[in-house]
Amino acid sequence: MLAASAIAALAAAPQARADGKALFQKNCAACHQASGKGIPGAFPALAGNPLVQGPAPDVAMVLLQGRGGMPDFSASLSDDDIAAVLSFARSAWGNKAPPLKGEQIGALRGQLGVPQFANGQMSNKH
Repeated sequence: MLAASAIAALAAAPQARADGKALFQKNCAACHQASGKGIPGAFPALAGNPLVQGPAPDVAMVLLQGRGGMPDFSASLSDDDIAAVLSFARSAWGNKAPPLKGEQIGALRGQLGVPQFANGQMSNKH
């Protein structure tokens, strides 16, 4: 009986929201810097960047497909994680763009034909 109650409580508990700042520090800060200023000539600044603050699909495509020398994160970050890290970048360092939702990333993933995130041990290629 106690085990059934514990399982029911876990099932009813809300999902923990992804921490965009922590995801940025883990996956992006080495190149784009914690300050969002990037490294001139190597990695673009995200602070004040029109792409980061522009239409949500444009910036999300970068994380789903990569761009230039930047790898894609489609296999290593879930839709909610990508939404969280982009929402952080779109509101940090003086940026003023609306947040994204995991559902938006999932829909774009489908439109682009990017495989669904596989939350397996081998899914983190970064």
